[in-house]
Amino acid sequence: MQKDFKIRVENIVASATLNVIIPLEKIVSKLEGMEYEPEQFPGLVYRMDKPKAAALIFGSGKIVCTGARSVTDVKEVFKKVVSIVQSVKVRVPKVYKTQIENIVASAKLDAKLNLDGIAFELENSEYEPEQFPGLVYRMTEPKVAFLLFGSGKVVCTGGRSVNDVRIAVDKLYLRLRRLKGAMKKE
Repeated sequence: MQKDFKIRVENIVASATLNVIIPLEKIVSKLEGMEYEPEQFPGLVYRMDKPKAAALIFGSGKIVCTGARSVTDVKEVFKKVVSIVQSVKVRVPKVYKTQIENIVASAKLDAKLNLDGIAFELENSEYEPEQFPGLVYRMTEPKVAFLLFGSGKVVCTGGRSVNDVRIAVDKLYLRLRRLKGAMKKE
């Protein structure tokens, strides 16, 4: 029995490669929210409010978007950065490679979790409550890692698409249901 969990995307990290050299010194003065300190970090950091995210812009033409909460927001961030790069007379190809690197999402299972029991029964899991209150579980297909908490909250990281995350949460739930005593209804 599959459940329809409310999955909340907390953060998407994505990258784009524009295949052009970006003159960061020319860009830094263009907008509010830009930080460029090359002696500390080789890229320019551009924090934006709409969408609420940050872009790391590198002279090599690589852009990393972090903090976005949807794929639509990621596309909007890249569109804004490309527009800024074009404003300093750099010709950006119409098509450039973009890739989602990591999605962090959370969900709430409808049960309390017995982390001691799960750690004992579930392969690829680590649980050291003296060091961290969550159990770490690594799934191979899709390749993600989970943090499980006694409250029933789970955090999934490593997904490359929202669908990967949904599949992983469903598989986790089914796996936990098969473990005797792993879940206790709230």
